[in-house]
Amino acid sequence: MSINLNISDIGTRETRLGSITGYIGDLNDLATQSSCGTLKGCARCFSQSSTCLSGCALAQLAGIRDVAVIHHGPAGCSVTGTQIYTVTKQVAAKRGIVNNTVYIGTDMNEQDTIFGAGDSLKNIVLETYKRYKPKAIFVSSSCATGVIGEDIDSIVEELKEEIDVPIAAVHCEGFKSRIWATGFDISDHAVLSSIVQPPKQKRRTINFKNFFESARNEIINIFKNFDVEPVFLYANATVEELSHLSEALATVCICGTLGNYLGNGLEEKYGVPYIRTINPLGIAGFETWLRAIGKVIDKEAEVEKYIETEREKYIPQIEEVKKELKGLKAVLAMGPGYTFEVSRVLNELGIEVVWGAAWHYDKKYEDGEVPPSMKYLLENNQNFQVSVADQQNFEILNILNTYKPDLYLSRHPGSTVWAIKQGYPAVYVADEYMIFGYRGTLDFAHSVLNTIRNRSFEKNLAKRVKLPYTKWWYKQDPGLFIQDV
Repeated sequence: MSINLNISDIGTRETRLGSITGYIGDLNDLATQSSCGTLKGCARCFSQSSTCLSGCALAQLAGIRDVAVIHHGPAGCSVTGTQIYTVTKQVAAKRGIVNNTVYIGTDMNEQDTIFGAGDSLKNIVLETYKRYKPKAIFVSSSCATGVIGEDIDSIVEELKEEIDVPIAAVHCEGFKSRIWATGFDISDHAVLSSIVQPPKQKRRTINFKNFFESARNEIINIFKNFDVEPVFLYANATVEELSHLSEALATVCICGTLGNYLGNGLEEKYGVPYIRTINPLGIAGFETWLRAIGKVIDKEAEVEKYIETEREKYIPQIEEVKKELKGLKAVLAMGPGYTFEVSRVLNELGIEVVWGAAWHYDKKYEDGEVPPSMKYLLENNQNFQVSVADQQNFEILNILNTYKPDLYLSRHPGSTVWAIKQGYPAVYVADEYMIFGYRGTLDFAHSVLNTIRNRSFEKNLAKRVKLPYTKWWYKQDPGLFIQDV
């Protein structure tokens, strides 16, 4: 699908990629329908919880160093992006750098929603620029501004004549999409359309889209073997670094859901190769990813030498741990960029996945292909029960009660807590690099082993906690509330 950087808004994942938030079946059926174009999302007649795309968009932009993010909406909505904004600043402090990014809400009130607040917004942007001297400014909409039709595009165009730094309108009304990952695309579009400049020269860099920078030093050291430097996006990246993304040798990402819009945009607009492989999690993922990088940057021999050295060091240790993990059964629930990647890693470790729940599912990416993670599972004859559920914990607890796995894994802390209350050992896969590469895979295997060995906490908690679910619900099909549309 062509990416139009001349406009400020983009289509949702539902319209661009055919993404869905409702499905129940198995992996083979989901992939078959994706490939032939017949996949149709289902609706829920009851929905327990979800997340707003605004948080994903604003948190990504607020991670950039020395910028201003101005959220035009009520104070309650402005809170959505502040958590990650705070974490990014904490990471910056650990690195010994100063991140002067400011995150500002316009605090719209009832009068503003009736009469509009365009003049107020313009004054806030000008005062922000005068007071903080940001290197770029992002002016975002909200549900309130979307409902009343506040024209932030015209306001931003007027401000470009008074402000000499990049300024962009960011359309992240929460109601526009049920898939909060659309927010990642919105932030990428803002960066591509307002900050990234046409290339002047090629640099020995690789654009690395990630959430945070927890494996920063490790990745820098790995890439030194191939005479390239990673540019981490967006957490603590500078506007200057972002302006040169078009000059990189390639773009990679830690999560396909997070990085596909940026990667495809840079490839389509500036010819920067976007490396589309399974994520660098687990042995197969890491080696596939490295070899694809080596091919693009013409360092295949160096990559093979690195792989040989690392395999000799780590594979025997991983094989030892696998002996104690073989035969375990697991349920996992994560975003699609991790559900179908971590399930692959679990299979590598000898753990059987009996159910995988994804917060949403992208039928196809911008290049028109089924996500690489799904392709890999099918090509390697892996199949298990699948549901697409945007953080519907009541469905997850039903699944846990039905399948009684040895382990539950999630990238959402609330979901993990509910599983523990039910008495199941759980691993919160919070760090995106938790299973990165050989060492990460070994550490992850040990984490799983430690979790299943010591279950006293889960057992004791389950004895003392009364859950709100009745025996009736545990007897129901977990897809009871999913209906065709």
